[in-house]
Amino acid sequence: MKVYPFKIPKPIHENLVLQIDEAVHFYDKLHQHEEIQLSLVVHGQGKLIVANSVHQFEVGDIFVIGRNCPHLFQNTGLHGNPCKMISLFFNKYTFGESFFDNPELEEIAPFFPTAESGFQLLSKKKKVTKIMHKMCGTDKFSRFLLFLKLLKTISGAKTKVLTTFVYPKTISMDEGHRMRTIFDYVIHNFQNDISLHTISSVAYLTPNAFCRFFKQRTNKTFFQFLIELRIEHACQLLLTKRDLSITEVSDASGFKSISNFNRKFKALKGTTPSDYQNIKKSG
Repeated sequence: MKVYPFKIPKPIHENLVLQIDEAVHFYDKLHQHEEIQLSLVVHGQGKLIVANSVHQFEVGDIFVIGRNCPHLFQNTGLHGNPCKMISLFFNKYTFGESFFDNPELEEIAPFFPTAESGFQLLSKKKKVTKIMHKMCGTDKFSRFLLFLKLLKTISGAKTKVLTTFVYPKTISMDEGHRMRTIFDYVIHNFQNDISLHTISSVAYLTPNAFCRFFKQRTNKTFFQFLIELRIEHACQLLLTKRDLSITEVSDASGFKSISNFNRKFKALKGTTPSDYQNIKKSG
């Protein structure tokens, strides 16, 4: 890897890895692994960062994260409630180099090209959820059959792409360490003022070198990414902390000006914060 390698523990004599994570916090460090990750959020809510994009996650969400794609889940950890996620780890060659090229599996074939960018499932979620829960209590052969059924179901579902940026697969360990340091700092400090000088110092780069480094590896400026992270946090507050005023949500998300917050929110979400809250409430 190359933004911190994360080795998926693989049991002996098992190719398909099923993992159940249950804790107050998910693994919130930027990392990547060779396997495709298919995850169902059973409990918890928070933010998912995939390559250069920020998304929300909540109970019932299902994500597919492409191989070697840097990502992290940061849950809100409200009231110390435990989070739970069921994940499958696999790749196109899990069952041999040409297994998924068999004509009998042509309905599954679209899954793998789509998985490269990663996606969130928008339809057939109940069916996929049922299959994933069932996989947790079966023998290996039954799990294999359910896995094929799972891919077939997902291949025919509506999805939303998580990132259109193709992350370089040959990033060096030094570059990966630097990206992880940047993301760790931003994740834990986005509600505060972060100047270019501050974030450049965190990365041990000059401001100009930092701007080039970040843009080359995310296809966004640092402040574009920072605003997206703040807006997604604001969305979560609007939905989970309805007693807060719009001004309080703005302040808690790192904006110093309510007018700037409203402008950035509408630019990214296509609506005002109050309308967003009302739409989600009525939906």
